Amino acid sequence: MNIDELIRNVKKKIKKNINIENIFIEDKTFLHKNHPGNESNKFHLKITIESEELKELNKIESNKKIYKILDEELRNHVHSIQILIN
Repeated sequence: MNIDELIRNVKKKIKKNINIENIFIEDKTFLHKNHPGNESNKFHLKITIESEELKELNKIESNKKIYKILDEELRNHVHSIQILIN
């Protein structure tokens, strides 16, 4: 899977499972370029979500919800994820 496909899939899954006002996903893979254990087929994503639904949850609960939705992507295609909720 390439980064564009991954971003499309992540957006689609989040929009399907969470009421959001806006979502922005950035490829930050370059931050891990020289890290030990970095794999060329895994990516670093920064996800910024505007969502009243997620803002009602505490940070741990909102992150757990997103992790559950993105379970397959996290296991197979993501090296690191950063989540910001506005």
